[in-house]
Amino acid sequence: MIELEKVTGDPARLRQVYGCFPSGVTAVCALDDGLPVGMAASSFTCVSLDPALVSVCVQNTSTTWPRLRDLPRLGISVLGQDQRGAAGQLAAKDGDRFAGLEWTETPEGGLLMHGAVAWLDCSVYAEVPAGDHAVVLLAVHGMHAEPGAAPLVFHGSQFRQLVAV
Repeated sequence: MIELEKVTGDPARLRQVYGCFPSGVTAVCALDDGLPVGMAASSFTCVSLDPALVSVCVQNTSTTWPRLRDLPRLGISVLGQDQRGAAGQLAAKDGDRFAGLEWTETPEGGLLMHGAVAWLDCSVYAEVPAGDHAVVLLAVHGMHAEPGAAPLVFHGSQFRQLVAV
């Protein structure tokens, strides 16, 4: 028999439980007044095929999301297994998140990170308040993928690589 513990308000314990589910790591980026702005998000998921929608969850305390939310296009890059450093930079609270990183601008202003395994050109479709986060639905306008390339995975509060069995 599995005994469940009550959710107590200990965010560290809840984060540990959530961390048992592996996720990919994405970069959500765009140009804002000609300057690159972006963040890492491991809460990315596919939502709908028709219309084409994906989602990310963003902390309400994010200082980056307010700069991104009203821009016409956002580039979503599914980071590759060799991009741990880029993921760490894009998740940093301070410093130049784009120092030494290579990226390409879409015609509408989204930023796509070089070395990713998939890229989506998106716009904000809807934003739904959800506790201490917002669930952001993104409409997909363009895409490209390298299906043979391995993604970066976040599991147990660590970056990991997939291994074929």
